[in-house]
Amino acid sequence: MPYKHGAYKEEKPTSLVPMTETDGGLIVAIGTAPVHLAKDPAGANKPVLCSTYTEAVEAFGYSDDFEKYTLCEAIKTQFGLFNMAPIVLINLLDVTNSDHVQQKNRQEVALQERVGEMSDPVLLNTLKLFPAEDSAAEAELKLNEDYTVAHDDDGNVVITALEGAGAASLNKVYADYKAVKPAGVTPSHVVGGIDVDTGAAEGLELIDEIYPRFGMVPGIIIAPGFSENTEVAATIKAKCDNIDGCFSAIGVVDLPTSGADCVRKYSDAFAYKTQNNIVDTSIVATWPMLTLAGQKYHLSTQLASVMNQTDSEKGSDIPYFSPSNKSLQCDGACLKDGTEVFLSNVNAGILNGYGIVTAINGTGGWTTWGNRTTVYPANTDVKDSFIPLRRMFNWVGNTLITTFWSKIDDPTNRRLIDSIVNSANVWLNSLTAQGALLGGRVEFLEEDNSITDLMDGKIRFHVYMTPPSPAREITFVQEYDPAYISTLFAA
Repeated sequence: MPYKHGAYKEEKPTSLVPMTETDGGLIVAIGTAPVHLAKDPAGANKPVLCSTYTEAVEAFGYSDDFEKYTLCEAIKTQFGLFNMAPIVLINLLDVTNSDHVQQKNRQEVALQERVGEMSDPVLLNTLKLFPAEDSAAEAELKLNEDYTVAHDDDGNVVITALEGAGAASLNKVYADYKAVKPAGVTPSHVVGGIDVDTGAAEGLELIDEIYPRFGMVPGIIIAPGFSENTEVAATIKAKCDNIDGCFSAIGVVDLPTSGADCVRKYSDAFAYKTQNNIVDTSIVATWPMLTLAGQKYHLSTQLASVMNQTDSEKGSDIPYFSPSNKSLQCDGACLKDGTEVFLSNVNAGILNGYGIVTAINGTGGWTTWGNRTTVYPANTDVKDSFIPLRRMFNWVGNTLITTFWSKIDDPTNRRLIDSIVNSANVWLNSLTAQGALLGGRVEFLEEDNSITDLMDGKIRFHVYMTPPSPAREITFVQEYDPAYISTLFAA
């Protein structure tokens, strides 16, 4: 060590580690998008983090046809109806997949005053125009010389023959093009898997890529229009329980409101739920659909955004408030065919007792109604059956993992143990002070850590925590008190 003469300073690492809190409400929506309308298409089977409506529309396009383009429902709900952000969107409509596009040849397009219109979902980069139905390939009209083409606000293709060009004298043209076919995307595409040739993840398998890509942990997984399928619901359940090998989330799914399995009455919901094994601590089930100004929305989509809004406005981004009894953006409830659904408080309560979230029109207008995950009533453990408690356990666990990941492979000594215990306890105390927990602590217990595990580098910390249960039932006991009759004789 060199000889020193003078004044010097040294620094020690801070004994407490600041907690890196995860976003318990990050929505991941998977489905189909009108990519033919996108300004800068994001591509298929690629998670994209969007923080604004403009970002989402530029990457995925937008259409009010939610039945064909299910991601548009998530975009409209998150940004337009609830003004929340961000959201991760995964489009499955792949223009390179022959099942997802349709080739059309020599389709007649009438021109009036040099302008023609096509309603097909045309991929503009595949469009070719010809002056006659039997024109040879070399007779193809030239873009920006003979005509211009663009989508209008309704998604229609507008063809304009340029003045002075050869096409200007035509009263019709004939088009070859590829059109997107959203019906080609099936539940199996949502379930996804690993491509055997490339090793690339597809569909719901992409959930594992979100944290490595964005440094954000998924909190809520939805697949509007597809989650009614039991295989999709089961896959969402599996992914929620094991994201990237260590994280947890919840999935929000819909019970079917159309087709052979349609749940037409609230009283049929429990039988459908149990027969199809929609019973899991990580899954929230909803029924029926919602309407707003004639547009239909899946309740799962709005409930996910309600959770975001509730976390932000009431919980300081901590998911300890229940999403039940919170305002929806709707003017009615219905089945997919438009049949109106009105539930009394009693009927809605029966659905809640089945472990299903619904919508009611009460003193506060249309609101969400229900606190339970689908594991209820088979499992009444509060950490599993109450939505906010399940979300809090997910969020606290995910936060502890992301915070102390940097400690992995550090020496297993007292300094490491004290750093984790002290830092985590300070954080849990702060959650208790905010009302997010009734109490919480972390302990390093000898009974949880065998000598052989410690020798092998395995450490366990015991986390005790009590999030507050939602006040699902408030009763006022009234009693007539004859003693107050004496007030009649008061001076």
